[in-house]
Amino acid sequence: MPSPRVTRAANASTSNPNGKFEFMSLLTNRTSIPEPVSARLRTSDSPVHRKDSFSSSSQQQQLPEEDCMKLNPSFLGIALRSLLAVDLWLSKTMGVCAREGSSWGSARPMMKLVEISGHGIPWIVGTVYCLNKSESSAGREVILNLLFALLLDLILVGIVKGIVRRRRPVHNRMDMFATFSVDKYSFPSGHATRAAMVSRFILNHLVLAYPVRVLVMLWAVVVSLSRVMLGRHNVTDVLFGFFMGHMQYNLVEYFWLSPSTLPALFKA
Repeated sequence: MPSPRVTRAANASTSNPNGKFEFMSLLTNRTSIPEPVSARLRTSDSPVHRKDSFSSSSQQQQLPEEDCMKLNPSFLGIALRSLLAVDLWLSKTMGVCAREGSSWGSARPMMKLVEISGHGIPWIVGTVYCLNKSESSAGREVILNLLFALLLDLILVGIVKGIVRRRRPVHNRMDMFATFSVDKYSFPSGHATRAAMVSRFILNHLVLAYPVRVLVMLWAVVVSLSRVMLGRHNVTDVLFGFFMGHMQYNLVEYFWLSPSTLPALFKA
């Protein structure tokens, strides 16, 4: 019976006749050995690897400048958006006469009469008529400057509306009296500017009794308020228009037309 040593030698000689181990098999066995955990940790913790991973993550997280502005809006932008939201909500809430089916829809015809009382065409036609009928030089001077104020109001309001181009409220009905192309825009309210300017002009240049002066001031407030109630304008349109009307009056006072500037118009 052969010994175990002879059997192992015979098997080795059979599998490898040359008596040498195959080097490729050793390499194959070598590569199949898993890499130690410590080696993997050293590779991942190397400065080069950390630098590459940081640069790739920073490139993925980097956003365009305009996206950063949208994600981080300024305080002024937030304030303007909040003001716009409050303005739209308040304008819609106060538009109680915008439709016949609104809560105050029955008062819509009366509000439209108030609207006509603050329209520019009746005021200009009436002022021209009074200018032709006036016989005194002092009265003609006042009426002429009122006409100048009304024309200046139409020009300035038209320019601002053409620049801003803010649309009228969605609940508005375009059934206004004698509109022009620029009247499709909402900012500012021409009725509010005219009411503020005319009321201030009358109170400063006409001698009126105290009840009449109260009625003039009340008329200016009601005309401005009717713009929101009818759904014609937003609240900010009316507020800015009222302020603009007062500034227009200061401009008329600065460029006041007198007999020395236009002597031909003041002849008896």
